[in-house]
Amino acid sequence: MTDHKSILTLLGLGLVTLGAVGAALSVDGDRTLKRGGWLTSRADVVPVTNASYDEECGACHLAYQPGLLPAQAWTQVMEPAALSDHYGDDASLAETLRAALASYLTAHSADQAGAPRSRAFAVGFDADAGTGLPQITETRYFKRKHDQVPTSLVSGNPDVGSFSQCNTCHRGAAKGIYNDSQIDIPRHGPWED
Repeated sequence: MTDHKSILTLLGLGLVTLGAVGAALSVDGDRTLKRGGWLTSRADVVPVTNASYDEECGACHLAYQPGLLPAQAWTQVMEPAALSDHYGDDASLAETLRAALASYLTAHSADQAGAPRSRAFAVGFDADAGTGLPQITETRYFKRKHDQVPTSLVSGNPDVGSFSQCNTCHRGAAKGIYNDSQIDIPRHGPWED
């Protein structure tokens, strides 16, 4: 009878251990257990869901997720005058398309999003603080998350060029995955904070 109790105790401990591991994985904001048992990353910023935005903006650069800037910033970026001098380029749009994209961006902006990482981009944002158009790379959250990354690995790296090229180092950026496990800096390799 004691052998049965020992076996039941071991099975019970095994189940408790498996439960603790499962709880730890489900609480971790960067990973989720996929069917089949493989550990995969999940989006920590809601991916782009507007095909017109993805097509228009994604033709020149990563179609940045709306959750990377607050609504006030997207409003500034999407003004007709701002689009005619869009960070040095002419990105003018037909008024109906411009209005539709501006509406999409502000409705899904960082201050409207439920994802914690998106909300972090809205904290402390001051649209009047800069001299030009708002930039994701100038947000308090972005600066804090990238303060340990040497400039030589980014702007000094011909395969990256600038911090605005998110998808160059963040392999899952287009899907809204920005966690550390998805970082692979060209000519450097994985980044560990």
